[in-house]
Amino acid sequence: MEETIAAVTTPPGEGAIAAIRISGPDAIAVGKKIFSGPVDTYLSHTAHYGKILGAGGESIDTVLLLVMRAPRSYTGEDCVEIFCHGGMLIKDQILKRIFAAGARAARPGEFSLRAFLNGKMDLAQAEAVQRVIAAKSEWALRAAGQQLEGALSKKIASFQKRLTDFAAIVEASVDFPEEGLEFATPEEMVQNLHALIGDMRHLQATFHEGKFLHEGLSLCLLGAPNVGKSSLMNALLGKERAIVTEIAGTTRDILEEDLRFADLHFKLIDTAGIRQTEERIEQEGIRRSRQMMQQADLILLILDASRSLTEEDRALMAQVPEEKTIFVWNKTDVASAPERITGAIEISAEKLWGLDALRRAIQDRLWKQGTFGKEEVLLTQLRHYEALTRAIGHCEVAVQTLQREASPEFTTSDLRAALGELGLIIGVDVTEDILSSIFSKFCLGK
Repeated sequence: MEETIAAVTTPPGEGAIAAIRISGPDAIAVGKKIFSGPVDTYLSHTAHYGKILGAGGESIDTVLLLVMRAPRSYTGEDCVEIFCHGGMLIKDQILKRIFAAGARAARPGEFSLRAFLNGKMDLAQAEAVQRVIAAKSEWALRAAGQQLEGALSKKIASFQKRLTDFAAIVEASVDFPEEGLEFATPEEMVQNLHALIGDMRHLQATFHEGKFLHEGLSLCLLGAPNVGKSSLMNALLGKERAIVTEIAGTTRDILEEDLRFADLHFKLIDTAGIRQTEERIEQEGIRRSRQMMQQADLILLILDASRSLTEEDRALMAQVPEEKTIFVWNKTDVASAPERITGAIEISAEKLWGLDALRRAIQDRLWKQGTFGKEEVLLTQLRHYEALTRAIGHCEVAVQTLQREASPEFTTSDLRAALGELGLIIGVDVTEDILSSIFSKFCLGK
């Protein structure tokens, strides 16, 4: 029999109210042992006012107790939820009473794991629970909410349906060759598979946007000393985060700060000015700046518009990855240099000029496929992306097999392999190791 588990489901710390969930076959019995009322007689989805009682009958706290009988609960099991005062000591004492009454402490993600195992949600939806909790922007929350509601699962299920239909046609030709059945010609099968591959590739292409919506992006400010990197960081943040002086090499280490705009989340990174120097501490800062240049999702290469480009500027311009770099002319409030870089954004970090144009340029560079609509289904997790990529690969091999007019058994094998990869996304024939890996990353109480 499955064990009965319990945990606090509200965030750590103190607050006005805390929630404690008990789930499992003995949840009702455990609730009856610790509550002042006859929990075993309560109807499902009813709330009751009473007290949590200690082993000697003393009152621990005044609470609301909610009963949810299987299968109409989050986990699909009998559940009791207790809403108590949010003090650390009160929560601890109530949990101790629950454990003494027959439950054990829930492991991270165990409630959601049980919801998946009991058919309350598929694996993609279960993974979305943690994504909803961890969302750092409105776009990320919207994408996670769509996955939780089953939008991704429906998309994957539609791919599976089409693949199953293809496999049925091919297998019929294998099992009943003498019947002369022909539901589709090889040419039609190839055409239909190409259409399916195109639809799967469209979903696959959303991973770029989906990944940075969930994880946020690193936005690195790079440039020679005294071009205004720290001033731009302060301007974008709207506060004095970095020290700004006229002395070259003021910033000697990496500074990081969270930044939000356009409903997106960024990790804004200020780096040491890159130049030739014999000073050991500054050299280490420059080494870290170059390392960040390679690791960052997006680079703002800052150039000083009040003077001509230096050798250091030109060397950096040649070194930065062009596909993820935006050139920024700073200090445009001072006398302008005679040269310009085509496509560079002109700003003044000190006067706060041009910041809106810079933000628009950042958004334009990020959205490779253009801003997606509210109903767009996104891939946000590497596990899903890799499984879909493998499924596409198997479909492409199936196309090649059909075009070579090879034995139908080979085509059937590839189609089944593609179905298996899609099944991994929503939890069909998924292994215990995969489940353990996924749910161990959940927060306690989910």
